[in-house]
Amino acid sequence: MDGATAARTTVAAVISKIVSGGATVRNWARNQTCVPAAVRNPSSTDEVATIVAEASRSRQAVKAIGAGHSFTGAAMTNGVLVALDAMNAVEWVDAASGRVTVQAGIRLRDLCDQLAAAGLAMPNLGDINAQSIAGAISTATHGTGADLGNLATTIVGMELVDGSGNVVTCDAANRPDLLRVARVGVGALGIVTKVTIQCVPAFDLHARETIEALDDVLEDFADFTTSAEHVEFYWMPGTRRCQVKRNHRTTEPARPQSRFAYVRDKYVAENAAFGLVCRIGRRFPAQAPRLAKLITSAASERDLIDRSDHIFCSPRRVRFVEMEYGIPVEAIPDAVRRVRDLTATLSFPPLFPIEVRVSAADDIPLSTGHGRANGWIAVHQYRGAPYEAYFQGVEAIMDDYEGRPHWGKLHYQSAATLRTRYPQWDQFVAARAELDPGGTFRNEYLDRVLGPPVH
Repeated sequence: MDGATAARTTVAAVISKIVSGGATVRNWARNQTCVPAAVRNPSSTDEVATIVAEASRSRQAVKAIGAGHSFTGAAMTNGVLVALDAMNAVEWVDAASGRVTVQAGIRLRDLCDQLAAAGLAMPNLGDINAQSIAGAISTATHGTGADLGNLATTIVGMELVDGSGNVVTCDAANRPDLLRVARVGVGALGIVTKVTIQCVPAFDLHARETIEALDDVLEDFADFTTSAEHVEFYWMPGTRRCQVKRNHRTTEPARPQSRFAYVRDKYVAENAAFGLVCRIGRRFPAQAPRLAKLITSAASERDLIDRSDHIFCSPRRVRFVEMEYGIPVEAIPDAVRRVRDLTATLSFPPLFPIEVRVSAADDIPLSTGHGRANGWIAVHQYRGAPYEAYFQGVEAIMDDYEGRPHWGKLHYQSAATLRTRYPQWDQFVAARAELDPGGTFRNEYLDRVLGPPVH
């Protein structure tokens, strides 16, 4: 079972249990839980509007959930949980303009398959395609590329249901001011029901994966960021080398991995074997340095050409928790070196590689890319292993660079600490006051990171 199918199955299974007897909802990483008072499974915008209007009148909280892939409590509630599984249709495709309207619950993997059938593609993606489109844009989920923004920057139209149950639409001709704000809403402005995406003609990527010295990559980081359209590297703490990925668009004939090689690399090596190594490291943390060298030595170099989303995304079966920070690109080498020093002092070592990427600036008020290009440092820890000291130490380093945490990943910030890092924070506050003055979409996470709604 692939990651996207697993996510759908998990949400559906949880909902069936709740309907039959009040079970606990858990996110993909199993680090966030809630017990909703009720779960609804709408298949249309009108049904969502009715659900929210009824809940608003009875002063019940409402939250929407897609694939449950956020590591935060953004979708958790003890009120009404709206599961978007049934809202997964592609409603309109204009191949000439590249614009596509889809329901908010469609998973990125399914969306990419349908776009490919229409000769289209997303211009960029992250390395996981299990998320719903609404969840991905609402948390400013991103891929990598110095000239490419996060997924929310591709949204040219939206439909959402506000805190009173009204259907609100916005695009370039109708409420463009609201569209600019609402593309990254962290679930605070309403339930997104449809989005129109600006896609691009389908394209292949030439992927080159090499093993290089970490110090060399950091020394020439500015050149590295422009060495391909999409660049990133993975470095395992305790080692000196990293896995470097450079992806270029190409019109050369496709050279995908064979099915055998794909299963060997993606399922056996990156999931089954890696999961076993993580379990051993969790049980015997003193062996972590030896395991880190084993993981690095097992990484192989690759050179292939395949459909863009097949290159961008990989199956992720090994569960983990994650923190990711965006900081000014020029600060990345210094910050990575400081994180390296930190990892050497931890009593429980990291069992996952550190991921480094880049992305372009944008003008969305609550986007992590607002007004500046970002370099990204993502740290992970295997499920069940201690991570608090590691993540808190990394966050302290990122604070020195005015770091902005990914909205869907773990962090310890509050509205008080975040407000000064977003120059147009008050524009978002104003939109929230308009769309949800009664706090229908409030929950613990939003109260901490955004503060309560302003009436």
